[in-house]
Amino acid sequence: MAIDPAFQLALLRHGLLIGTGVPGIYGRGPRFEAVVARLETLIGALGATAAPEMMRFPPVMARATVEQSGYVQAFPHLLGTVHCFHGDDAAHAVLVDQVTCGDATWMTAQAPTDSVLTPASCYPVYPAVAARGPLPASSHVVDVQSWCFRHEPSPDPARMQAFRQREFVFMGTPQGAAAFREAWQARAEAFARRLGLPHRLAAATDPFFGWHGEIMATLQREGGLKSELLVPISDSDNWTACISFNMHHDHFSRACGLRLANGDLAHTACVGFGLERLALALFRHHGFALEADGL
Repeated sequence: MAIDPAFQLALLRHGLLIGTGVPGIYGRGPRFEAVVARLETLIGALGATAAPEMMRFPPVMARATVEQSGYVQAFPHLLGTVHCFHGDDAAHAVLVDQVTCGDATWMTAQAPTDSVLTPASCYPVYPAVAARGPLPASSHVVDVQSWCFRHEPSPDPARMQAFRQREFVFMGTPQGAAAFREAWQARAEAFARRLGLPHRLAAATDPFFGWHGEIMATLQREGGLKSELLVPISDSDNWTACISFNMHHDHFSRACGLRLANGDLAHTACVGFGLERLALALFRHHGFALEADGL
């Protein structure tokens, strides 16, 4: 994919993004954050009609949840795990010597913890709701936002490794999940028009890993389970997913025991807004002097 380096340099020069020396890891300047905050307000208003329950999670989550959900099997190349030092004084002395000498093998003294970096903001929602017992009504919607991490180092500023995702998550009947996704596709296109962004809606698949992943991607494509609202950001010839629409059937419910009041497994669907990508799209198409109040 061709990337326009001038766009990244301009973002850095205008203080919208702050480089860290690691591809895809950026700090954010005040004007960038002001635009993200305004986007959050607009997105929140879009979903308010469903009277969603608000949940906010940190950028780490239970390792057991991603293991049970199948994420490790499907996306091992994207997952970030949390490791910590568990050694004694002798092991610490070795570690200090290694770090002092610039020996990267000090990392071998780190052991896995019970936490991983959150790959998508909806993942902690399903077990949290399931732990309460069966859904009290035919449907429930959660408004969730979280920092997320995916190991995809890239020079493309629209493909960050650490980013924020705002989602509305539906849990209920199969018919309700399908209607939720369809309604949000129309709502998101109207939202993009309001923002003055060129866009198109397209079928999509997740970046599953390996030969088994090719089968999963085919099933996802043939089932029409994923679509994305695309906007050109880093290069006018390449379109980037800014909003995604996903049908999960009962995948997450089987993993965490999420059930309807009648005992059936709930079906789930979600719409996810990439906050950084939407902000970048606005700066790309409306200029670097964009002010949040103008949205």
